[in-house]
Amino acid sequence: MLAVDIAIVGGAMAGATLALALEQLCKSSGASLSVALIEARAPGDEHPGFDARAIAVAEGSIEELKRLGVWRHLSRLGTPITDIHVSDRGHFGMTELNSSAFGLPYLGQVVELEAVGKALFDAIAKTSIQLLCPDSLVGMEAGQDAHTLLLESGKRLTAKLVVAADGLGSAVRSHFNLPLEQVDFDQDAVIANVVTRQPHDHWAWERFTDTGPLALLPMAPINGESRLSLVWALPPEQAQTLQDCDEQRFVNQLQQAFGNRAGVFVGAGNRQRYPLKLSWMPRPIHHRCVFVGNAAQTLHPIAGQGFNLGLRDIVDLTRVLRLALSENSQADVGDIRILHRYLALREHDRRETLLAIESLVRGFSNQYWPLVAGRSLGLRLLSWCPPLKAPLASRAMGWRRGIRLTSTL
Repeated sequence: MLAVDIAIVGGAMAGATLALALEQLCKSSGASLSVALIEARAPGDEHPGFDARAIAVAEGSIEELKRLGVWRHLSRLGTPITDIHVSDRGHFGMTELNSSAFGLPYLGQVVELEAVGKALFDAIAKTSIQLLCPDSLVGMEAGQDAHTLLLESGKRLTAKLVVAADGLGSAVRSHFNLPLEQVDFDQDAVIANVVTRQPHDHWAWERFTDTGPLALLPMAPINGESRLSLVWALPPEQAQTLQDCDEQRFVNQLQQAFGNRAGVFVGAGNRQRYPLKLSWMPRPIHHRCVFVGNAAQTLHPIAGQGFNLGLRDIVDLTRVLRLALSENSQADVGDIRILHRYLALREHDRRETLLAIESLVRGFSNQYWPLVAGRSLGLRLLSWCPPLKAPLASRAMGWRRGIRLTSTL
């Protein structure tokens, strides 16, 4: 039976990033941690976490990924976002965020998940991490000093700490029957890669429409074609219709909804659709278990903060483990005091981000005219008074107030 200090269940963005971050922690601190990563599918094998989608990685998140030793594996895959245009369709509200105004080379970068998955798994293959793939969790036996994990392959392993990075339908959460709160926004996201006639020049757009927000992110060109990654929130019936219609009708509908700021849309790739809900675990820890990324919370894509919030889970978990091991190189990484330290560290950021996202969705999906006038005026004020943009830009770039860790062990 394999015995490890930490078993990570789920090897998509959150799990793979955490595995590499723990490897870097050991190298930089001299700590000795044995880590196993359990993942059902290899990237490219119809992996749901490394599919055709693209995500925006905020500037602050990239700095964290550099500190974790992960960004060097991904930097060649990024397409910079230098400018963001935010507008409210049919109303006068609009504003811009520009990296040059903050003395930065970019506000974030867009990466395509399929390529990211391959890069992360290639990097993991060169480490001491035990990669159990393809394999999946089918059962757990809770223990006082360690959990025993039962895998589909028939393998068994014990772990002092289990990190659930296995997404919204977390098998670890289901095993322990832990609560998950949800808010259903009655919207579906239609995602696709869109071809435009003119270059995007590294602009990203967020357009609030009467059916829901519509976002376009710059992507690397293919065969000389300028591409944008689309996330379009719609009522479920409309989303179904647009997923099923022919390409030209879809492109025409998108052009009508978005307008001409990004130029003329001339094509669209395969379309996918998924329901939009805000989900969160009130307490993302359990006996010798920590929940990170989408296993702990999922966000509406309105501000592109899903991965960035999940990354901060990983950053803070790595931080508390580093502190514990610096105090005692033989520390039990599943000790309840370490988990409570992690919980306290994450509480404010999670609560603040979840509340902000829910407020944005409800505020910009509501056509009540006083609310429309208020949000349009707010966007215009940001344009008229640039210093007011700092808090918005700070959140968009994934920055947060500095956190000082103190020992409680």
